[in-house]
Amino acid sequence: MLKIYTDTDTDMTPELAASYGYKLISMPYSVDAKTIYPYEDFDTFDGHAFYDMLRGGVLPTTSAISKERYIAYFEEDFKAGNEILYVHFSRAMTNTFDVMDQAIAELKALYPAARFEEIDTKGITTMSYILVRTIGDLFKAGKSLDEVLEWARTEVEHFAMYFFADDLKFFRRSGRVSGLAATMGTLIGLRPIIHMSAEGKMVSLGTVKGRFKAMERLVDTVAEIGDEIQKYRICIGHTDAPEIAAEIGKMMTERFGALDIEYVYVNPTAGSHCGPNGVGVAFHSKHR
Repeated sequence: MLKIYTDTDTDMTPELAASYGYKLISMPYSVDAKTIYPYEDFDTFDGHAFYDMLRGGVLPTTSAISKERYIAYFEEDFKAGNEILYVHFSRAMTNTFDVMDQAIAELKALYPAARFEEIDTKGITTMSYILVRTIGDLFKAGKSLDEVLEWARTEVEHFAMYFFADDLKFFRRSGRVSGLAATMGTLIGLRPIIHMSAEGKMVSLGTVKGRFKAMERLVDTVAEIGDEIQKYRICIGHTDAPEIAAEIGKMMTERFGALDIEYVYVNPTAGSHCGPNGVGVAFHSKHR
């Protein structure tokens, strides 16, 4: 029997994950030395309250989960001899998957009949979300595990995400964006345009002056590298900036016509690195 997994860093909620049959692995963040596991330590993510906390000066940290937790998530399905697929956020952004590999090696030694596969979305947050949903749709349409793995070998590279940050201090602290200078850009209205590279890393493409210019840059990028965007869902993720996200959605429909747009709250673990008032667009593309 096939069992599928994803994690909270892909912006999936328990309700949506369950609608596809995904089991949800919780990726933690810490506030004041207290570690919090999304959807295990709380039932519903209050995005506005979380990002208001960041606006007030709180800077959460994040960490890998333990080998023992990975074993606890997967062991039941290994023991049952199931086929297991984990669709996850980018390996290139964390060492948590090194820990997972140790857990999987132990489980394979104990339960060799099980099959474990993974799909690296080479993204995080809404970039991963659009792929997790698309893969879920493939399974709902009756595709087999091998058919989905074959699809992913080429199609993961044909989903892109471009976004801008409102406050550089969160990215400066985390150091997760290559090419992002540690400037005081926020004070003079500069906003970095960031994308998920083909290697699964966040890369700064430079800065623009002002929020409207940043919004225009995202829409222009969709026009430049978008591929059959009317055919695929478009996901606009935000860190408690629903009005900005809606304005980008309006700009896109005015430019491209009717689109299947979904608005997504960025999860708290990834949002700890992005900070509030950031917005990004994930879409089917010619390339990353």
